[in-house]
Amino acid sequence: MGENTKCNSDSECEFKCKTEPERVLRRKLDLLLRTGQILVESSADTSRIKRNMNRAAAFLGLPKEYLHINIDYYMLQVNLSDETHSFSKMQRCDKHGINMESIQGISKLTWRAIGQNYSLDQYEKELEQIASAKRNYGDWMVAIGAGFACGGFCIQFGCDWPAFFYASIAAILGNRFRMYLNQLGSNNYFNIAVAAFISTLLAWLSHFISTPDVEAYLPDCLLPVLHSNTPWHPMLACALFIVPGVPLINFVSDMLDNHIELGLVRATNTLLMVVSMSFGIALAIKIFGIDNFVKNLSMIPHHSFGEYALAAAISAMGFATIFNAPKRLMPWIAVGGIIAVCFRNFVNLGPSNGNIGLDAGPIVGTLCGSALISIINIKMVHILHTPHQCITIPAVIPMVPGVLMYRALYALIDMQGVVGEVTTATHNAINGSLLIIMIAVGVDIPNIFARKWISPNRKKKLDRLIVERKAHGEFVDLNHVQKDSSLENGKRLF
Repeated sequence: MGENTKCNSDSECEFKCKTEPERVLRRKLDLLLRTGQILVESSADTSRIKRNMNRAAAFLGLPKEYLHINIDYYMLQVNLSDETHSFSKMQRCDKHGINMESIQGISKLTWRAIGQNYSLDQYEKELEQIASAKRNYGDWMVAIGAGFACGGFCIQFGCDWPAFFYASIAAILGNRFRMYLNQLGSNNYFNIAVAAFISTLLAWLSHFISTPDVEAYLPDCLLPVLHSNTPWHPMLACALFIVPGVPLINFVSDMLDNHIELGLVRATNTLLMVVSMSFGIALAIKIFGIDNFVKNLSMIPHHSFGEYALAAAISAMGFATIFNAPKRLMPWIAVGGIIAVCFRNFVNLGPSNGNIGLDAGPIVGTLCGSALISIINIKMVHILHTPHQCITIPAVIPMVPGVLMYRALYALIDMQGVVGEVTTATHNAINGSLLIIMIAVGVDIPNIFARKWISPNRKKKLDRLIVERKAHGEFVDLNHVQKDSSLENGKRLF
């Protein structure tokens, strides 16, 4: 590893010869855990974490038949053992966020390291560069992107373009204040509730602009720009930057891939975030005596498909800034959002609600929209050289039913014994849950079928590279690792 290996005495040489294999193995396990830690803290799904860690283990020369990896939300554990040896290490994962740049970087690094026969120093250097890289977008850019993403949501719910800007401004300011609180180290769930409260308050204040009393003081030239025919719609969308779309999709994907325990942890964290958001919204509604818009305001849009496309592209790119997606992917993420949302709307809407489309309903429409872009992206990952998750998730996030989720929770919070309240809450909860499942299934099922063709090719490539590394003596031989005589049966636990 570039160290001076010259010995001052025969006894020192003998000691180094005994401890060197242990030191190298310890370092390799550390690098494997560090690789997994970056992926877990970047919100990669569990299947991707396992694939990348197995590929990193192949580069590090850790025999697959002796390697055991356990992935938890807050803890990673690896064990390398045969009949007579056992070596284990653990790593905490505390700083959870969403970072598509890191997910892409790890995927490329693991393939590049094994293909180009990196040294451990070189792999560690590039790994830490990924971990410490500055995010692609500044705080205000993320706040603005998230704000306009909420405005795009508002268009999908049927608002006009003045309301689009009111929703966006409310979301920008609420999100930026949340980011400020996060930097202060305040509790994450408290920050979510405060951000939702502020955004809802600002969206409520914006509706006064379209009232006759305020418009009487506005110049006539500004009325067409400032007047909204849907002044209450911004309240539906202004806090949707908080909706944890990626954890929701990862939760369903993990459950479908049989990672039950980790999926349930993600689900619990997601539920707490939605509850915090709902509490902030409900508090604003109660304090300022706002009418119960969440039960009655229509969400059926009546726009042209050109407007849907523009709103979808804005939302997809806006959420991509939150996810720290690579900048070079932004054009395709916008196109992906347009494909997913417009196809969803075409299948969902129809003559029964005064629109053009197949009239199949939101559940079928959401499944078709997410499945279509996922199928297309199976090909695009090879063109763009990026993981499927990095271009598919931002494209389908504009379809996440955040309004139905907090409508259900708000209905529960606001229960006063009126007939039908439980039915309303249950109806929204079931529909919201089904839509989330359809998004995740649409994203995941095409990959499951495609693996019949993709996985064998990747496995053959990886197996060939492993054979080459074994031929050069790159793999760990546990029989060469120094045993600790203080432990029985020659076993050593790191």
